[in-house]
Amino acid sequence: MTSLWLASNPSKRWGEAFFLLYTPFWLTLCLGIIVPNKLYEKFTELEYLILGLVSATPAFLIPLLIVGKADSGKCWKDRYWVKANLWIAIFSYVGNYFWTHYFFTVLGASYTFPSWRMNNVPHTTFLLTHSCFLFYHMASNITLRRLRHFLTDLPQSIQLASEAAWILALSYFIAYLETLAIANFPYYEFVDRESMYKVGSLFYAIYFLVSFPMFGRVDEKDGQPWDLPRVAVDALGAAMLVTIILDLWRIFLGPIVPIPESRQCSQPGLAWFHIPEGTVVRHANTA
Repeated sequence: MTSLWLASNPSKRWGEAFFLLYTPFWLTLCLGIIVPNKLYEKFTELEYLILGLVSATPAFLIPLLIVGKADSGKCWKDRYWVKANLWIAIFSYVGNYFWTHYFFTVLGASYTFPSWRMNNVPHTTFLLTHSCFLFYHMASNITLRRLRHFLTDLPQSIQLASEAAWILALSYFIAYLETLAIANFPYYEFVDRESMYKVGSLFYAIYFLVSFPMFGRVDEKDGQPWDLPRVAVDALGAAMLVTIILDLWRIFLGPIVPIPESRQCSQPGLAWFHIPEGTVVRHANTA
């Protein structure tokens, strides 16, 4: 009997099950041990980096070393867990490198824990985001699949409207829940935490409004496997669409809280473009 929740593709079914079963490991480590016991108070840059590596690398190493029955006859590049990791790695990298600056300039967020950084974003968050996003997107996959089975006999318009409503609800719920879950970690700060919960969660949900339906398409149809180049292009396309929407919010709606001038974008372009203090900007003369 075919499950109404799990993928019909054996490799995808195994991959989704693995990522869901792997989630309690890093979730317990971060939110069940480190945060409640305030172990982070003794962390330096190195400990934060190790935490990120310990949380993220098993998503790559375990399925590589323990090959599921569904993947035993497949080349590594044809296995779903490889494709899922690639898609999420690209999407979460863009999210951290670029979109985090919207959290700074639109939502009034800031990281104050010691960390080695890339583009002023802690390396740890790149790694932890990968683990988080794998879980979120597996949850989206199985719930969307179940919803589609439930709606299969209804008119197409009702199916599309119901899927859109579910994606919106799930996206906001996950964004809100994540913001609430890390409330006890004092070194991820907001100018106005209440505004971040209500409005900032909607801003964050934009990530998933785009990514949930797009990610779910990977290897979903029987007999139509995706290759890695298609996976990469799809993730980049999703990332570009999110970038456009976030910047439209920044331009037309602006920050949700008053942002200190020192943290505002120094020019009307994209949020991560900042002119270093003392830099002279020269404009070409036009005839």
